[in-house]
Amino acid sequence: MDDNPFDDQLPAALPALKAAAREAGFTMSCDARTGSLLATLAAARPGGRILELGTGVGEGTAWLLSGMDRTAGLVTVELDDAVQAVARERFRHDERVTFVAGDGGTWLEEYVGQPFDLVFADTWPGKFTHLDRALELVAPGGTYLIDDLLPQPGWPDGHHAAVTHLLATLERRPDFRTTRLAWSSGLLMAVRSAHERG
Repeated sequence: MDDNPFDDQLPAALPALKAAAREAGFTMSCDARTGSLLATLAAARPGGRILELGTGVGEGTAWLLSGMDRTAGLVTVELDDAVQAVARERFRHDERVTFVAGDGGTWLEEYVGQPFDLVFADTWPGKFTHLDRALELVAPGGTYLIDDLLPQPGWPDGHHAAVTHLLATLERRPDFRTTRLAWSSGLLMAVRSAHERG
């Protein structure tokens, strides 16, 4: 079975964003299969509150928005203002999305507000740093998703050990039910349970 998304489910903005990523030399956009899962998870949360850590040029943002209903809201955070500017321009008329240009770790530390129904951590903060804080922001029954867990080109020395430690840390959490997916770039999905596992 071909596991790529159906053509008619691809966000309309995707070709232009891919072209902008190539022009900018940005190579860290989420895989289309991950994007398809993001859209599905967003669609499962009518009126949901969604957090994306790592906007990039906005490919993941496009997938999330394509799955969201009109009452849902997305906050997306990116350190590189110039890269995020591509997404801000593309989605400037979509009132569902709020762009934050700044360090994701600082944002996580300073955020005061309601938890999120879906947290997609596609950068270091919220994944390899500030993990506990990101998990605190997942609402009961909400989903935390991370990608790029299978070996990737350009991984720095020692990164495999960091990924192994991250996976073990997440799977020890009694307040989350986790599933590893050896698919796309390598995913882990964790759902915050209403009670700790016995």
